[in-house]
Amino acid sequence: MDLFTTIATFGHEQILYGYDASCGYRGIIAIHDTRLGPALGGTRFWQYANTDEATIDALRLARGMTYKSAVAGLNLGGGKSVIIGDNKRADREALFRAHGRLIETLGGRYITAEDIGTSPADMEHVRMETSHVAGLHGRSGDPSPVTAYGVYVGMKATAKFRWGSDSLTGRTVLVQGCGNVAQNLCDHLHAEGAKLVVTDIDAAKVKRVVEATGAKAVAPDAIYDQPGDIYSPNALGATINDDTLRRLKVEVIAGGANNQLAEARHGDALEKQGLSYAPDYVINGGGVINVYGELLQWDLDRAKRKAAQIYDTLLTIYDIAKRQGIPSYQAADHMAEQRIGAVAGLRKL
Repeated sequence: MDLFTTIATFGHEQILYGYDASCGYRGIIAIHDTRLGPALGGTRFWQYANTDEATIDALRLARGMTYKSAVAGLNLGGGKSVIIGDNKRADREALFRAHGRLIETLGGRYITAEDIGTSPADMEHVRMETSHVAGLHGRSGDPSPVTAYGVYVGMKATAKFRWGSDSLTGRTVLVQGCGNVAQNLCDHLHAEGAKLVVTDIDAAKVKRVVEATGAKAVAPDAIYDQPGDIYSPNALGATINDDTLRRLKVEVIAGGANNQLAEARHGDALEKQGLSYAPDYVINGGGVINVYGELLQWDLDRAKRKAAQIYDTLLTIYDIAKRQGIPSYQAADHMAEQRIGAVAGLRKL
């Protein structure tokens, strides 16, 4: 991989690599765009196959954060960091303090929080080395409840667009992934009377959701073949791809995962197949809203009220897509780019 060509292709400002042999720390920070404000994005801890795979993931996620913050109306840019390794390891302090030291070298251009494989406790270790961290104990903490609420209202908005009613009562929702976001989402869906089909590579997580909601559990790869109304990806990205597109038996795709489309052309394919797609960085924007609220010292209710605006934002995106004859993911990009361009073009007085 030619790194500078890759950065130019994605449109990033900066990428930073860090290594500490004492604790086995291997970290990557990608900064996509800071025209609206400092780059905000969580730290993902994952066992990547190689450095190239980790780099591409960081770059894609950082770009998504730029667009996510722009569409949500936040004064933040987009960034992301990844740590390569086993996220089940117990000795975490030195690892995350090393990560905090790398973040500190950026002088506030990048602010982190938790993501897949990390927790508020890990962010406390980061905080020992830098002040540029959120998602701490006693503050906003775990962003999953607000993220899940945003996905829930976004799913209702997509139902309104698709079927003329935002009621999810009686709708069958295929939930891929049973992590923190998905567990909270399933609680909302169950309370409204939706029928749930769930899966995860972690059997214990599936069991918790089944016991709490009465959901039907299926094998991880079988989720794509289940008949239903909505497919909700809530784990890793790229689950909308050449293989799954021919297998899905739903009308709506709406979930909390990042980078749901394996490639942009899969968004075009969804449009051609007549499926309604809630752009991932719009519907899952509750997490960045939660962290932004922590930075501005909002309470949880205010963060949830802001996340509730995802409903109207998605309806606006669907309207733009319909009027312009473009896929919803392109309409979302246009909305984000318009705000970035307008704000970035302002002159200082």
